[in-house]
Amino acid sequence: MAIVVVFELPGMTQAQYERSAEMVAGRPGPVKSPSDWPVAGLLSHTAAPTSDGWLVVDVWESEEAFQQFGETIIPILKELGVSDAQPRVYPVFNAVTR
Repeated sequence: MAIVVVFELPGMTQAQYERSAEMVAGRPGPVKSPSDWPVAGLLSHTAAPTSDGWLVVDVWESEEAFQQFGETIIPILKELGVSDAQPRVYPVFNAVTR
């Protein structure tokens, strides 16, 4: 079952977000397509600045796929000084894509 994962990251900067994406991708530069980000099970990724940090909303094929990715991203966020990265997880009821 697909899930939505929401990270609200107070205090995170755009530079930290960009660096975390580079560390996941294993190469410098922005992530613009799924081929730029070799992460199994990721269906969509959206990131945006907020008034006090950063917001990331992902859709994953399954909770297991996200859990596997969590083993990668949580240590990266900690290394970058992003504390308290606790995602909220919801089952997908409906997803519309182009």
